[in-house]
Amino acid sequence: MNRIYLDYNASTPVDPSVLDAMLPYLRENFGNASSIHTFGQKARSAVETAREQVAALIGAKPQEIVFTSGGTESDNHAIFGSFAASQEVGAAGANIISTLTEHEAVLNACQELERRGASVTYLPVDHNGRISLSDLQAAIRSETSLITVMHANNELGTIQPLAAIGQIAGELGVAVHTDAVQSAGKIPIDVRAMQISLLSLSGHKLYGPKGVGALYIRERTRVRQFLFGGHHQRGARPGTENVAGIVGLGAAAELARATLQAESVRVAALRDTLESGLLAKIPQSRANAAGRCAPDMGTTRSPNTSNIVFPGVEGEALLIALDLQGIACSTGAACSSGAVEPSHVLTAIGLSPAEARASLRFSLGRQTTSAEVDRALEIIPACVAKLRALSPTYDPGV
Repeated sequence: MNRIYLDYNASTPVDPSVLDAMLPYLRENFGNASSIHTFGQKARSAVETAREQVAALIGAKPQEIVFTSGGTESDNHAIFGSFAASQEVGAAGANIISTLTEHEAVLNACQELERRGASVTYLPVDHNGRISLSDLQAAIRSETSLITVMHANNELGTIQPLAAIGQIAGELGVAVHTDAVQSAGKIPIDVRAMQISLLSLSGHKLYGPKGVGALYIRERTRVRQFLFGGHHQRGARPGTENVAGIVGLGAAAELARATLQAESVRVAALRDTLESGLLAKIPQSRANAAGRCAPDMGTTRSPNTSNIVFPGVEGEALLIALDLQGIACSTGAACSSGAVEPSHVLTAIGLSPAEARASLRFSLGRQTTSAEVDRALEIIPACVAKLRALSPTYDPGV
């Protein structure tokens, strides 16, 4: 069976060219990047080259890039580090602003700050998953030290108006952090133009290895140390550098920058073919957060993501049925303590718990082909029809 992978938002395969770049640093060039001898200097040079490559992807300066273990660490470093630098954690009146649709790496960090006495304002989103800029302006107060808003949502692909957010925050002297794990390498990012203070990204979301990520920290942005140890990376993040992983992230960033425009157009066309085909073939199905915003708001979804609700079907059952037929995708629901809870992202845009549980996310990538999309358009409608036929709650007449 030729399997079809439609879960690129969960993880991507390491690109062959990225693996080729990494291998020497797992073999002969194994030195510690902090060592002063030749072995160490080769490793240090490779790390600094990767720093330049990652910086170029987002329009930053190399010295503004700190390598981490991945997106979660980057998010935590940005949130806890910048908050602690601006005012004592737990101090009365301390405030940060986020949204209801953030990744758990951000939401759980914010909730931990709340447990320590901080206040967090969670902005609602519309049916497309976008925040209101007027809501943001109204939420900012003198105690606000940080705004953290995801660039492209991991479940919906919804793109937030970061440039407008950055302008509002910049005028008031508030730092802005964005989780760009799902946007880096897929859509253009210019941290200077967007007036972003902090940005998180992850290697395995852009055809690099797992276990490595980066945090952009704009010059003169106050961020306290998050981990404690040696004086690695100019004291910003202690610990011996994962040289091979960092080299892989750098190579992946360089490849993404070179192919971003053409690949975005190609993948968006395949995504649109898949989405429109499923909506045409499966009665009552609809795409979540696929609507257009005002013309001046620009692109509203990342090019590779489609989230579709199939009324009358349990998403987990459909996920398993599709896997048995060779298609990998993901459900919008998350498991917690053995019970399936509806996605907080999908309920935030107005879906009922039942609709959220009936939704699947399809995310395409570099290896997705038109033949795979055509095959998926045969398999998915058939699986939905079969499960609906077995469902005591599905009403075809609705």
